[in-house]
Amino acid sequence: MILWLRLAAASVVLLLPGFVLARALGRRGAAATFAWSVGVVAGALAFTFAVHGSLWLTLGLDLGGAAVALPFAVRTRPAGDGLPGRGLVVIAGLILGALLWGIEGVIRGDAIFHLGRMRKLDDFGSLSLRAVDEFKNGGLHPGYAFPLWHGWLALVAKVAGVDPSSVIQHESSMLAPLALVLAYEAGRAVFRSSWLGAAAMLAQVGLIAFAPGNGGSYTSLELPGSLARQLLVPAVLTLFFVFVRAPSWAGALTLAAVGMDLAFVHPTYALFVAIPLAGFLLVRARRDLRRNVLALAAYGVPVLLVFAWLEPVVAQTRSHNPNAAEKAQQLRHYASDIVVHSQSSFHLAPGFVSRSGAIAVAALVLVPLAGLAARRRWSALVLGGTVVVLALELWSLVFPHFSDLVSLSQARRMAGFVPFALALTGGVAVATRVLRIAVLPAALAAGIVLQLEYPGDFGSFRHGPSAPAWIALFGGLVAIALAALRPRLSLERTGPIAAGAVALFVLPVVVHGFSHWSASATTDGKALTPGLVHFLRTDVPQRSVVFADLETSYRISGYIPVYVCNAPPAHVADTKANRPEARRAALLAFLRTGNLSIPRNCGAKWIVLRLHQPVARVEAQGGKPVYRDARFVVFKL
Repeated sequence: MILWLRLAAASVVLLLPGFVLARALGRRGAAATFAWSVGVVAGALAFTFAVHGSLWLTLGLDLGGAAVALPFAVRTRPAGDGLPGRGLVVIAGLILGALLWGIEGVIRGDAIFHLGRMRKLDDFGSLSLRAVDEFKNGGLHPGYAFPLWHGWLALVAKVAGVDPSSVIQHESSMLAPLALVLAYEAGRAVFRSSWLGAAAMLAQVGLIAFAPGNGGSYTSLELPGSLARQLLVPAVLTLFFVFVRAPSWAGALTLAAVGMDLAFVHPTYALFVAIPLAGFLLVRARRDLRRNVLALAAYGVPVLLVFAWLEPVVAQTRSHNPNAAEKAQQLRHYASDIVVHSQSSFHLAPGFVSRSGAIAVAALVLVPLAGLAARRRWSALVLGGTVVVLALELWSLVFPHFSDLVSLSQARRMAGFVPFALALTGGVAVATRVLRIAVLPAALAAGIVLQLEYPGDFGSFRHGPSAPAWIALFGGLVAIALAALRPRLSLERTGPIAAGAVALFVLPVVVHGFSHWSASATTDGKALTPGLVHFLRTDVPQRSVVFADLETSYRISGYIPVYVCNAPPAHVADTKANRPEARRAALLAFLRTGNLSIPRNCGAKWIVLRLHQPVARVEAQGGKPVYRDARFVVFKL
């Protein structure tokens, strides 16, 4: 309970400057608050890096910014009509967060990578962009070159007075209420209906948290990828549609701030969310064109500036514009997700788009119904966004070039930017106009049947059905043509019956989620021992270089403020400076021979070995253990 209170209080402290600055600009709502909260940290962190300060300077600048903006916030009356039902959504989020707390499991996978960056920001003084890398002589990671979200989380740890590992493990519970409010706010901004906003929120949470079981991505909301998808993307949608309806310089500035936030936190996702927005603009070209262009420009300009800054880093990455051998390797690696005609002609498997289960399948099938509400902006977003995304993903003439631009790994992920929750909600709203009260039992029956037939593929490499993606693509094209011919069509119902129908459809998915409500992993077979962690933290100086095997090095870089010589290639950027495969080859040579020149060439002063590794060979060369336990031995060179 004490840890929960500390993390909650620290998270509120970090959100406070964003709230004050948003109010000073006359903006209200969670989207504006979160956009400016992260944006102020970005500015403070950039100044800290420029002067090689510590995280205490970042915190001071962050809170100082709030103090400067406070007098203006007090005197400014925010625009808009508030968010009805926000309190209920917050309560639901707190309950969900409490449920997530017990199943967050151990820190593993990508979380260790992000923990390492947080720890260096928290522990080091004289910070710089390169200070947070895992390798002392490596290069910047193209996805996290500016560690904005790592800095936000490190500030939470600093304010809460807890170890960064506690933030990585439990901050998702703190962010769950904010995620629900942002999803609700985005749905309401798109549909202009509180009922449909709540329905879109339920669909989104069902798709992401309950369909996969074990809490889904909601157990990792603190990681940049999940944070970007579940918090920043809804904030973008909210601020985009708020600006389109009521353009203002403050709205443009706030939209630009969230664009910068997303581009720094997860660059490819900043591009991916712009693609459906561009589709919206194309479908809506005969209406509000100037406003829509201005909104997209306000969002896109800072994104492009961040991309320009990142370009030299991205150019050093092998997955960007790969050669023939590298592309062949990527196609083999993702063979289950790609339909390959040749090395220059391939596309995403259509079943990959619907792999998320019943909600995704229904949403794709309902996309063409958006044409019957052509007058509404949500219709243009669902139709334009879905068709453009699926055309890029399923067209073998385009997808290879797109994958060269963003990497094949990232190109696959754009399928997740089909507006599933909005398509489901809008489709049900149209169906409610036709079926009226009968939509309720129909929705429940459809939810049960689809959940039984298509529970989703979350790691079993069995995709969903292919037909829904093609229905969404070609049916969406027909619906766009219909919308062009009948632009004033508005066959929908936006009240409680439509929202109830969405809730009933999602109910079987929620039941499935709760029936699989447990931690996906409770142990780490390759974890460091507490004694080793204590020794490395107390006896090894910060910024030292440590040599160990891949998995041990990975965990050392996460739990100790030091650099390592090795790391699993899957968890580091494959850049020319990092040379992950060359480092792995050098490690294998050391494990065969015990040759101490290998760690010395890396600059290592410390070696950590497991007992089954060449301990005797190191001792034969004069190495003396400075620490030993039942699993590890440490040598000082």
